[in-house]
Amino acid sequence: MDTQNYANHRQMVPGFHYVLLPVLLLTFGGAVSNLIRSLGNHYGRYNASLILVLTVCAAMAALFGRMFALKAQDRAIRAEENLRHFVLTGKLLDAKLTTRQIIGLRFAPDAEFVALAQRAAVESLSEDDIKKSVKAS
Repeated sequence: MDTQNYANHRQMVPGFHYVLLPVLLLTFGGAVSNLIRSLGNHYGRYNASLILVLTVCAAMAALFGRMFALKAQDRAIRAEENLRHFVLTGKLLDAKLTTRQIIGLRFAPDAEFVALAQRAAVESLSEDDIKKSVKAS
C-alpha cells in the first residue's frame, strides 16, 4: 500500500460516490415526480408517498452509514496519534487540538510531528495548513 500524503489522501469510492448516490438522487427525483402526478388519485397517492418515504430512508441509511464509519475512523486516528505523541514525548497531545487538526498531523513523519503538533495548537492551524506544512513525504 502506498504511503498516504497530501496528494493522495482523499479517496473516492466509485460504488458509493458514482453509483449509489446518483441512483438515490434519481430515485428521489422520480419519487417526487410520481407523488406530484398522483395527487388526484387517492390510491396512487398512498403508493407514491410510500415510495418517497422509502427512498428518503434509503438515502439516510447510506449517508448515516458513511458518517458513522468516518466518525469511528476519526476516533481511531485520534487514539493512534495520541499514542504516537506519548511515545515520542511522554505526554498526550494538547487538548486544544481538534480532531480535524489531529487528522492533519497523521501525515507528518516522527521527526516533524511533535513540533508541528505544538505549532498547530498555538497557531490554530487548519487541517489543510497542517498537511501542507509537512516537509518530508
